[in-house]
Amino acid sequence: MQNVISIAGLSKTYATGFRALKRIDLDIRKGEIFALLGPNGAGKTTLIGIVCGIVNATEGRITVGGHDIVHDYRAARALIGLVPQELHTDAFESVQATVSFSRGLWGKPHDPAIVEKVLRQLSLWDKKDERIMTLSGGMKRRVMIAKALAHEPQILFLDEPTAGVDVELRKDMWQVVRDLRASGVTIILTTHYIEEAEEMADRVGVINNGELIVVEEKAELMRKLGRKQLTLYLQKPLDAIPPALAHHRLALANGGSELVFTYDTQAGRTGITALLSDLSEAGIRFKDLQTTQSSLEDIFVGLVRQGNHAGAK
Repeated sequence: MQNVISIAGLSKTYATGFRALKRIDLDIRKGEIFALLGPNGAGKTTLIGIVCGIVNATEGRITVGGHDIVHDYRAARALIGLVPQELHTDAFESVQATVSFSRGLWGKPHDPAIVEKVLRQLSLWDKKDERIMTLSGGMKRRVMIAKALAHEPQILFLDEPTAGVDVELRKDMWQVVRDLRASGVTIILTTHYIEEAEEMADRVGVINNGELIVVEEKAELMRKLGRKQLTLYLQKPLDAIPPALAHHRLALANGGSELVFTYDTQAGRTGITALLSDLSEAGIRFKDLQTTQSSLEDIFVGLVRQGNHAGAK
């Protein structure tokens, strides 16, 4: 698949000496939804700011649609729409006027049909004459997206798109993002809502302390790094795990009435057959069992913890 953004050796060090980004290499594919996950202060917003020309990089090279963002700034930036975390709009302007104005900022000709299309796409057409100040937080967020789309960009950056938005509106926003991707727009979103990435992304990048820890297809990431747990519901509670079962690294739960066995889904042997045999020999009986798969949140927390430990060495 064709890459629409290519980032190579990108670093950012501020005047204070703080290294916000450390040699980031990343390619974004045309037409995908790419989620950049990371805790607050990880470097997500700095990375977006550099690609969008708001922040200057210390070193590295970025191309957008084949255009170098430094040497061919105008052509590169014209391909990008940015929806920042903060809501910046003229409170007294109407929805339609503020979106039309944004289109004009890019030197695009006045085109009411394009503005109407964008507003309808975001379910804002019936609000077109209302002042921004009268809108709800969720609607203001939609107006920010409409402003970013007014000049018909090929790429849309959404920096924490559902921050401060309630659960119901968040799901509406997810649908908006899917619809935009279906119309051919490449979406890059930063988020610390794990379910947002799990729900929408084609690929996931995890950033922590300015370093890109992993970039992977979402399903592949969960397959490779996910763990499964087998929970055995015992007929009789145990006070402790018998020494003969110690090598299985079991955990007791729920007052000793449950045994939890964690295994690697990628291993050639899961160890479940040997475990069940050893349980039988130890005279431990169970009445039921259940398996559960790690969520993306479990994987994310584990990756960040690994990254922090590595950085502390």
